[in-house]
Amino acid sequence: MNTLITIAAFVVALGVLIVIHEYGHYLVARLVGVKVLRFAIGFGKPLWSWRAGADRTEWALCAVPLGGYVKMLDEHEGQVAPEELHRAFNRQSVWRRFAIVVAGPMANFLLAVVLYWALFVQGVQEPRPIVDAPAQGSVSASAGLQRGDTVLKINGEAVASWQDLRWRLLQLAVDRQPARIEVVGRNGRLESHTLELASFEAQGFEGDPLARMGLRIFRPDVEPVIGKVLEGSVAERAGLRAGDRVAAIDARSIRTWDELVASVRAHPDAALRLRIERAGTTRDIALTPEAVLQDGERFGRIGASARIDQRSLESLITTVRYDPGRALMLAFARTWDTSVFSLKMLGKMLVGEVSWRNLSGPVTIADYAGQSAQLGLAAYVSFIALISISLGVLNLLPIPLLDGGHLMYYVVELFKGSPVSERVMELGQRLGLTLLLFLMAFAFYNDINRLLSG
Repeated sequence: MNTLITIAAFVVALGVLIVIHEYGHYLVARLVGVKVLRFAIGFGKPLWSWRAGADRTEWALCAVPLGGYVKMLDEHEGQVAPEELHRAFNRQSVWRRFAIVVAGPMANFLLAVVLYWALFVQGVQEPRPIVDAPAQGSVSASAGLQRGDTVLKINGEAVASWQDLRWRLLQLAVDRQPARIEVVGRNGRLESHTLELASFEAQGFEGDPLARMGLRIFRPDVEPVIGKVLEGSVAERAGLRAGDRVAAIDARSIRTWDELVASVRAHPDAALRLRIERAGTTRDIALTPEAVLQDGERFGRIGASARIDQRSLESLITTVRYDPGRALMLAFARTWDTSVFSLKMLGKMLVGEVSWRNLSGPVTIADYAGQSAQLGLAAYVSFIALISISLGVLNLLPIPLLDGGHLMYYVVELFKGSPVSERVMELGQRLGLTLLLFLMAFAFYNDINRLLSG
């Protein structure tokens, strides 16, 4: 079932993003008078097509659904009737061609703005920015943060949720700027702490960057009572059931669920003896946590989750909502900040400050699509907005074959006074194809590596 959800979520997200991107090209082409011959979703042989409009534009759904294109009347693509030369793409001014090409990425950015605006107006339930006990030796522990501190501001900017906290710290970390954090402690006192991020290492962006800073979202102490046992898991095979209370592991008393998890994680492929309480009786159960490798860390897992008191969780959730005007400003700001952050990360990859392992391919994106879809509509919409921004940024890179490559040619044409030669464009296409194949291969390698490492 999860696989079907993942596939469906990925296909829907990809379809929306491609249609919006290509429709941006199509709409501006029509507005400036260029004739559109085909609007295609996918590549290769059309599976389904029809014609519509005064120009009898062909609308097609093709066999390989990994992109799309808008085919316009162009003398470079074939002969054009004399009476239609004024409608050919290549006969347009450089500014009109620039507008048509840039319209695709701009449509992706606009989609992100609309989606973020809708989320901010509707309201999104998110965890409050309350921190758990920082990991020993981390920058958060050195800064003096304490368990239960509620973050109010970071460098003077209000923080409404854990997502706000995470996003602001990521921006500061990529620039290696200090984070001045204002908090209210569990005792009600206002305090200020500074996270020194100047020495934040490049590999810190792999996995969970906040965890590498020592920051974890606050979780109240949960009793070591099993709420759910996964089918086919170590816990099920050992005979554990929902409602069992784990009193001890290897004769060591267990008071909270976190202690239980820590003990299990510390013993991959090592036998443990659990003393459990069930229906007024006590019994011992032996099991061996399976070993899991994730982000270079090897730990144990038994496949059981805690019984959670929903009322205690509700107190840790806040609804982030804004009026339409404020929401629009924040939507533009979020889209801009995310675009700039993406470019900074790409730049740091190029100079070696950030690992190329952060590059994700379609398998990882599909996995995130499935996860976000299962978390709810708001999470899925936020995911689509994020990927739409990434698609817009990627297409603006000055790489031949991408929109950014064409824009680069047009900028040269503006200074040169004439179009780039066919020879230069041919060499550029070869170079662009090589670069794209390299990026795709590396992204697929990262996907496979993530799958193999769990």
